[in-house]
Amino acid sequence: MSPTGPAASDFPALSPQGQVTFLGAGPGDPGLLTLRAVEALASADVLVAEPDVLDVVRGHARAGVSTPELTVVDVASTAAGVPVLRDAANLVMEAAKGGRRVVRAVAGDPGLDGDAGAEMLACAAAGVPFEVVPGVANAVGVPAYAGVPLRDAQGADVRFVDARTASDRCWSEVGASDATAVVSTTLDSVAAAAGELVSAGRKPDTPLTVTIGGTTTRQRTWTATLGTIAQVLKQAKVLPSPEGHRPVIAVVGERSSAAQRDQLAWFESKPLFGWRVLVPRTKEQAASLSDQLRSYGAVPHEVPTIAVEPPRTPQQMERAVKGLVTGRYEWIAFTSVNAVKAVREKFEEYGLDARAFAGIKVAAVGEQTAAALVDFGVKPDLVPSGEQSAAGLLEDWPPYDPVFDPIDRVFLPRADIATETLVAGLIELGWEVDDVTAYRTVRASPPPADTREAIKGGGFDAVLFTSSSTVRNLVGIAGKPHNVTVIACIGPATAKTAEEHGLRVDVLSPEPSVHKLAEALAAFGAQRRDAAKAAGDPVTRPSERRPGARRRRTTT
Repeated sequence: MSPTGPAASDFPALSPQGQVTFLGAGPGDPGLLTLRAVEALASADVLVAEPDVLDVVRGHARAGVSTPELTVVDVASTAAGVPVLRDAANLVMEAAKGGRRVVRAVAGDPGLDGDAGAEMLACAAAGVPFEVVPGVANAVGVPAYAGVPLRDAQGADVRFVDARTASDRCWSEVGASDATAVVSTTLDSVAAAAGELVSAGRKPDTPLTVTIGGTTTRQRTWTATLGTIAQVLKQAKVLPSPEGHRPVIAVVGERSSAAQRDQLAWFESKPLFGWRVLVPRTKEQAASLSDQLRSYGAVPHEVPTIAVEPPRTPQQMERAVKGLVTGRYEWIAFTSVNAVKAVREKFEEYGLDARAFAGIKVAAVGEQTAAALVDFGVKPDLVPSGEQSAAGLLEDWPPYDPVFDPIDRVFLPRADIATETLVAGLIELGWEVDDVTAYRTVRASPPPADTREAIKGGGFDAVLFTSSSTVRNLVGIAGKPHNVTVIACIGPATAKTAEEHGLRVDVLSPEPSVHKLAEALAAFGAQRRDAAKAAGDPVTRPSERRPGARRRRTTT
């Protein structure tokens, strides 16, 4: 049957040129990227962005995307410590004319970026197709994270001012009004901007908030008035500072009063806000734990302490996997996520999938292992109802019954250093056990020198120990954590190992679960914060207590 639709010749020919997407990366929190922004990044051939913006968007770009480095062409601004990057337009046009898909990422929203506007005009003049993906504007996103609403039920006007380009007329209009003023400026220019508003008619006692590092874990907010902001920043030892050129968002108006912000400052009041937390686990194991820590405001730093490698002699594992298919086993027991991964990889090697588990009962030592099985397509028949450990699994494991169990054998794929608890317990319950080394655990390579120095020098606020081996391996490859670092352990055995290595245990998980451990650390942080506020003391991180410590902010 002949097609009745339009012929290909009926459509206009596509341009051989590429396309440019001008993309708003938001104020700094990668979580504020829009879904459309993530889609555009995933299909980009070339990503053009300033260094700070590049860190926000690069994680969503595909592997192999080109990220040409922008060069400084404004000599005067370089001398002032604020290099201006101006060759972006050339890079964008060159790549687009070469038929490539280009993402031009800017901070905040591209509609409020003058340079992006000029680059759009250049694309239009050259006939290069482009699109715009809006982002969260800094002047809107930062106050929201600082707990400063810009409007209330009375619906006051909001005026946005860029102090760098504001004219005398602009200052006069804003100063003469009672509108909420959102001023984009720099840390060392805040007092001057406040002075402009007072000179133009605003009362010196008008409330003011100043936020630096907005929407990131570097965020810090000061509450003052137009007349006192210079003194507040000086008393806080914020100024003078070599970082005085850093951008800030100042909100002027009654909605930025200290009393109101105390109730609305949701971001900076997170229990672990700004804490650098060391997570000594493999990257695969650390991912979900790191996400949970970020939800508490922490900055997780993953340091693998063990590496997982195949067994030296794979024949035993190969025979056991074949035995699964031929009906050799009644049960298979998984004692770790790594055991699930090892069996899954062997299945894929043989062209098998989860259907090979049909007729076999499956046990998992805990929730994380069970989740890995579900991801594989296998729903475990047995997960401990109590303690998530080999002992907890044995408490719920049924004894062998020749009437109901046609086969008396259990396949136990595990690490080469696993304990004998489960094997001995299963044998005592009447089962035969094929105890098979599915993978080997070896000590990981030492982390970079700056990480080792931060561990020993008190640069981390907390460390999470999820097993005795993580304690021994971390100390072995990186040294003992500083005594100001909060030590959190998953259970009594891990805590005992930490104490044997001279560490003070501050937090003990109520259950042997990594997520309960993170919850316990968050509760510790919240109690610490509440105690400081009740005593009228500033809220500080543990790392700020070490001798000679300087306030060092970290990025998300």
